[in-house]
Amino acid sequence: MPTRVSRSVLQDLAKTAAVPAYDPAALRAGILHFGIGNFHRAHQAVYLDDLFNLGLDLDWALVGAGVRPPDEAMRQKLQSQDWLTTVVEQEADRSTARVTAPMIDYLKVGDAAAIIAKLADPAIRIVSLTITEGGYYIDPATQHFDPSHPDIAADASSPSTPKTVFGLILAGLKARRAKDIQPFTVMSCDNIPGNGHVTQNAVVGLADLFDHEFAGWVRTKVAFPNGMVDRITPATGDRERQLLADDFGIVDAWPVFCENFRQWVLEDDFPAGRPALEKVGVQFVDDVAPFELMKIRILNGGHATIAYPAALMDIHFVHEAMDHPLIRAFLGKVEREEIIPIVPPVPDTDLGDYFKLIERRFSNPKIGDTVTRLCLDGSNRQPKFILPSAADGLRAGRKVTGLALVSALWARYCYGETDSGQPIAPNDPNWARLTAVAKQAREDPKAWLEMSDIFGGLAVDQDYAGAFSHALHTVWASGTRATLEAYLRGTL
Repeated sequence: MPTRVSRSVLQDLAKTAAVPAYDPAALRAGILHFGIGNFHRAHQAVYLDDLFNLGLDLDWALVGAGVRPPDEAMRQKLQSQDWLTTVVEQEADRSTARVTAPMIDYLKVGDAAAIIAKLADPAIRIVSLTITEGGYYIDPATQHFDPSHPDIAADASSPSTPKTVFGLILAGLKARRAKDIQPFTVMSCDNIPGNGHVTQNAVVGLADLFDHEFAGWVRTKVAFPNGMVDRITPATGDRERQLLADDFGIVDAWPVFCENFRQWVLEDDFPAGRPALEKVGVQFVDDVAPFELMKIRILNGGHATIAYPAALMDIHFVHEAMDHPLIRAFLGKVEREEIIPIVPPVPDTDLGDYFKLIERRFSNPKIGDTVTRLCLDGSNRQPKFILPSAADGLRAGRKVTGLALVSALWARYCYGETDSGQPIAPNDPNWARLTAVAKQAREDPKAWLEMSDIFGGLAVDQDYAGAFSHALHTVWASGTRATLEAYLRGTL
């Protein structure tokens, strides 16, 4: 009979899974984290679990927080199992499970007063975030903070009762300032270029709307280190819950399945202190930008490259896409000819070897990562993961045929129907708009490029517009398979 996860049965769970070597009851809060999703629990929380297993820094435990109604479901499930999470690390030849316990509380979602009070607690010295690329109120075209967004405007008009993560952070900082408590460090763990700078721009940008002097204080007194995070972590569903029960005899309401590989590169800028994460594999550097750009362009750009052709060809899992010779060859050609040549050098890293690692990771059949997850939120991800590579390539005088094709396949995907006529479920916060424009773009590809908030200056670049238009026309005329074949032959 499978055992349900809780602190009282840790010894029973130890029969099939690794369990904490520390007593979770001995932990004390040091970090408040917004966005307790799968990636956070497979990444930051695992590093902290490793550190606590060494008997170190037990005063850096996590307290969860959230602002979206769906966060409450996660909170209730984790509360029912004493805040524990089962993490299953999967490789092609083996899988291992561990029960992690670095989180000791999760504040009620929507309770702004409780969240602000915890943010004002001197024990909280880091506030970290995994709120997804779309959570930073970035204008897709300019890639700058958008102060006109209705959520931001609402918080600016009522800063004492904030609804956004950034409004809550500011309320907490204001309360600490009033009590002469050192500011906490704000640490983004999201896949965004310059994520520390982006977070600072959002926090300071909101503050500037209602208190210019306070905004200046935040800008000069609060640290926002940049970081690069990496671990492929699919969504959890009934498949994963059943695998956990069948393979390890464990029942977990929301387990996390992920690959064995993980990476975290951080700038060491933590004035209020930090846990000794370097002891468990975190790499602290003066400048994270080269590592971050490498990952975003090669890995995240690679995900986008395989996602849309795979979806249009009715392929469900990422490893199945990598098993398809056309898609794997498409990824390799785009990466080696159009992405990697414009990625600046990275300290102690061979970019060719890094891409080979990425290919192996994408091909892992145990992960069960879905093509649908990779296709999610293209309106936010394309301007971060694909379009910058195209813009840099054009500036360098290089062809961007493959990158333009990636975006053309995204446009075709947003039409809402695969090549075989199967419907594609809405998969973007802007799906209604994208679908409407995709229907126009079937006859007039430039209609897609006229979404200037996404394409910016690329829309008026004749070389890019020509490559994109030709690619989209070809996809509609010949289908995804034949278009990939033409690109690989060099005849697209």
